[in-house]
Order: sequence, then structure tokens, then C-alpha cells
Amino acid sequence: MSKEGDYLSKERPMKIAIVTPGSFPIPSGKSSSVEQVVQKTAEQLVKQARVCVLGRSTSFQAIRENRNGVSYIRVRRQNSSTYISQISKQLARLKPAFIQVDNRPRFVRYLRKRHPRAILGLVLHSTFFISRPHIGSKELKACLRAAHVIIVNSDFLKQFLAQKVPSAAHKIVTQHLGVDVAKFTSRWSEESQETRLELLRKLGYENRKIILFVGRLIPKKGVHHLLNAMRVIIESEPNAVLIIVGGAFYGSGRLSKYVKNLYKLGNKMPQNVRFIPYISHPDIPKWFQIADVVAVPSGEGEAFGLVNVEAMASGVPVVAARSGGIQEVIKDGTVGYLIEASRMNEDLPRYILRLLGDAELQRAMGEQGIQRVHQCFTWERAAEMRYELYRKMKVERPFS
Repeated sequence: MSKEGDYLSKERPMKIAIVTPGSFPIPSGKSSSVEQVVQKTAEQLVKQARVCVLGRSTSFQAIRENRNGVSYIRVRRQNSSTYISQISKQLARLKPAFIQVDNRPRFVRYLRKRHPRAILGLVLHSTFFISRPHIGSKELKACLRAAHVIIVNSDFLKQFLAQKVPSAAHKIVTQHLGVDVAKFTSRWSEESQETRLELLRKLGYENRKIILFVGRLIPKKGVHHLLNAMRVIIESEPNAVLIIVGGAFYGSGRLSKYVKNLYKLGNKMPQNVRFIPYISHPDIPKWFQIADVVAVPSGEGEAFGLVNVEAMASGVPVVAARSGGIQEVIKDGTVGYLIEASRMNEDLPRYILRLLGDAELQRAMGEQGIQRVHQCFTWERAAEMRYELYRKMKVERPFS
């Protein structure tokens, strides 16, 4: 064994603290995708490291607890300033080797000043918190300077950030996200067939062809394109049903102006469009099992799109926009189809109809999607990559 390997084998497991944004409780089925990603990654990281997740306190969770090997510490959140101040006090007690901050560049700058001996990593999930109006270029540059490493979920996001702040390009690392393959299981399996038929009977869609959308109902997700496509689809396939699962806000059934307009469009096709209000993430897998096709018509700038890998893990082909990081997930013509934004009106209904009309193609693409997920997009793989990155950084002790 090398000296380095011998040294590491004698060390206690590295201690990693993960600072969540504080907007939503964790763990919780009604949080945003950021908290879902943190939870799943942490539950795999504990196999090799000591992991503590820090988040906001709630009335229904203990201040301190251990779940699935992960320690959780929760603090009061009145605003971002009081929240990160309380988090910093907890970090002073924990003394972790690594402090991972998810999706809040300003937190990194704040913590670097107060915890100079720790290695700080910033994990970015989207373009939102690195763009105006949330943060200006000068402040973003200062925040990124404070991070020892910046982890993004797609090469698209890596290039986007490197163009905004070229001085940070050398420390940006791409690590794709994963999916829980134990929960998102193939719709083609015997076990899933029973669940599938039961839900279809409950919905009254036993002999219908199902197109599924899962996600937030905001303009960026392109649900309006899908509803427009349905007018064309039902002319050729009147048996088709579009099921739209989601809402405008996380954990809330409030209707935005955009959602109200979607409902108006859907109400013109009452036999072919159905809205399912926001449901918690643990209930999502069963909806993929009833789908024949999953549609992801997202607009420009989608960083990754967990829905794509969740659909693939469920054995369902995806018809998606060639947007941002989605094209790193979906192999066009293999696990589904990618559509150019300029051809959305023509190609979205065309490719959906192609799949609805060919059950053998559905299954072939679905099964290739399952294989691709197991090869590239599991939480185990994502956590292994994260651990190896941190292990290497611990040896090299980067402080620039």
C-alpha cells in the first residue's frame, strides 16, 4: 500500500457538513429538488464519510436527529442572514473538514471568512442563483473566489458559469445527478404491471394511451407547448390522455396566472387532459408507471432535469426539448427524442404520436433508458464521485 493509502486508511472517516438553502425543510417530500438531491446524495455518502446536513427548523421535526445514517441539525430561519449566522455557529462546533453549500453562493463567501481551515464547496443546481436579478456579476465573482471547488450537475451549467466568471473556470467540476432505482422501477416488470393497472382503473383510463408531464407549472417548463401539441395529437390519436402532475409552487396548491391559463387550455379538451395537483415526491414513481411517453418541453437553460432520469429508470421513453443539460441525459433516438426549440410545434406532436403508435418502440427505448440509468445516473455513482473528489482535495489541501 502506498504511503498516501496507508495514511488515509488510518484516518477517521472524513467529516462533511452540507448546508442547505433553508427555504424548505429536509428531509421532506414537499421540498424542492435541491433538498431531494441533498438527501439522496447524503444517504449514499455516509457509507464512506460522516455526514451532517444543516437546514431550517420546523414544528414537525426534531432539532437534532439521525436518519439513515445521516445527522440532521436544524436552526431557526427568520431570514437568510440570521439563518447562515446560526448555521455558522453549528459549524464551529462540528469542525468539519468539508463544508458543502448548496445553491447559495453568498453563503460560501460568508463561511469562508469564519471557517478558514475548512475546504468549501459550492454545489449549483440551476442558473437562477448565479444570475440577475438575484446576484450581480461583481458579487458573484467574489463569492466564487471563496469556494475551493464548484460542483455543477451538467456540462451546460459548467460552460454557462465559466462564461460568466472565467476566473473560476479552473475549479468547476461536472457531476451528474442520479435516481433512486429502488423506487423508480421498470413499468415493464410484472410487479409494476399490477400497480399500473390499478391506478389506470382508478383514473378511468384502462384502455387509454398516456402522455405524462411531471414538474412545476411555470413558463420555463413549457407545459403550454404540450397543451398546444395535444390539439394535433388527439386528431390522430383520440384515445390519448395528457396527465399533468404538478403545481406552480413547491408543497402548495396555489394557482398562478400561468396555471389558470393552462387550465383554460386543458378545459377545451376535457376528455384528453387531466391535471393532478402538486403531490409529494415519494408518490411520484407510480405515475411514471402508467405512462406510455413522458414529455419534457422545457425552455432554454434547463440545467439537468431529474424528471428525465426518473422516466428512464421507469422504462418510459422521453420526448424532450434539446435544452441545456437535458441533451447530456437523453440520447436522441435511443431512449427517446430531442426536439429543437424552433421546431417544437411540429416535432413535439410528431414524436409523441410515433411512440404512442408503436408499443414495441416504446418498450425498446424504455429498456435502453433503464440500462443508461444504471450505467450513468444512480445516487450511488453520484456519491462515489463526490467522495472521490473530496478525498483528493483533502490530500492536496487546496487553498486558492
